[in-house]
Amino acid sequence: MRVIACGLAVAGLFAASACAAGRPPEASAAGASPAANATAAERPAPTGPAAPPGVPALTPDQAQSALIGEADLGVPWTAGDSTATWHDGLLKAVAGQPDCQRLLDALYADELLEPAGPHAVAVLDDGDDDAQLRYQIYASHAADVDRTLTWLRTVPGSCGQFTAQTTSAGTETVQVADSGLPAVGEARQGLRVTLTAQPSQDEDPTTLTVDIAVVRVGDDAIVLTAGALGTLPAHTTEEVLGLGVQRLAQARERGRAQA
Repeated sequence: MRVIACGLAVAGLFAASACAAGRPPEASAAGASPAANATAAERPAPTGPAAPPGVPALTPDQAQSALIGEADLGVPWTAGDSTATWHDGLLKAVAGQPDCQRLLDALYADELLEPAGPHAVAVLDDGDDDAQLRYQIYASHAADVDRTLTWLRTVPGSCGQFTAQTTSAGTETVQVADSGLPAVGEARQGLRVTLTAQPSQDEDPTTLTVDIAVVRVGDDAIVLTAGALGTLPAHTTEEVLGLGVQRLAQARERGRAQA
């Protein structure tokens, strides 16, 4: 997957739909594709209580400064300028269960949360492994983030394995497991999603591995999606989250000092 800094996703590593986290699923198994759903940017940002006294709201500049980039991760990661080739072929799919469809829609749109304030995005590519990483900072509300975390914890139980029909790669088998994140931030949840499609009997199966991680830091959140055809680069998720939580905390500290 390659980085499209500030304002993309793996198409947009994974159109918030009715399946966006924190909202009840509305898409049916036979419903429209994720691309038909409105994006979070097309809807008013949710409102909520102001940050507690002494904790200034995250500013756009602080959100940008909290991003990670190619200089942080080094080779083989570079800033990307296009959508990963596997994105539409394997992530745009229809499942037979509403909660599983919600997961697929969230992966396709790469919008597990809706921002309640500033939102910053960085995208990085690893050409060696055909991998793409999307890193997002959200100014949010703790309750909204925790609702998303609660939902993500249920997914391995409700959608541990299911099948879905893709738009171009035939039927795929999807497996979902808890990824076991390191103890970073104040609350967290990660999933590993493996999608295996076999377009025809004459073609070899194609396997896409996607890691999802949501970490809450105060009222703010880090959302990481990283995908690759085959195996993701080792330790990428742990490395990115460890650095990212530290950087977001530093941005918050600067905000308090300047308040």
